[in-house]
Amino acid sequence: MIERARSAARRLVAHAVDSHTTIAVAESLTGGIVAATIVGVPGTSEVFRGGVVTYQTAVKGALLGVPAAVLDASGPVDPRVAAEMAERVRDLFTLSGEPAGVGLATTGVAGPASQDGHPVGEVYVAVATSGETRVEHLLLTGDRDEIRTQATAAVLELAATVVASRSSDTHVRE
Repeated sequence: MIERARSAARRLVAHAVDSHTTIAVAESLTGGIVAATIVGVPGTSEVFRGGVVTYQTAVKGALLGVPAAVLDASGPVDPRVAAEMAERVRDLFTLSGEPAGVGLATTGVAGPASQDGHPVGEVYVAVATSGETRVEHLLLTGDRDEIRTQATAAVLELAATVVASRSSDTHVRE
């Protein structure tokens, strides 16, 4: 599974370099694994702006600016929270007036116990660009580490797909 994540990270970085797309990451249950996997790819410094781990619900609001109303309505394991995290991390990593080109986010329950009525393995991953936000709902199985690794692979695969479509759009315009 870790090789799946590494392969997706390599594709993401290649497409990001090709399309001049910068990357920012907001993580919860993955606790920095997504950022670490991206940083493991040679050439990442051209496109990776950075990441934050917003593990506690209150930090999602305080640091990223996820609205309290969204967090209060459903808690952190929710597609709207994942979308907000991905969208807002782009802004958090604004440089020279330019937000990051793509924001990635993970939120969910890695275990060992369910959380707020959400079962172990329920995860949302999101990828946001200036034009769209995609969220995927996952029901993963395995132990805590396996769930975190699967969530990492899923968000990196989704991001690679999104950035690849931006890369092909760039080539069409040239």
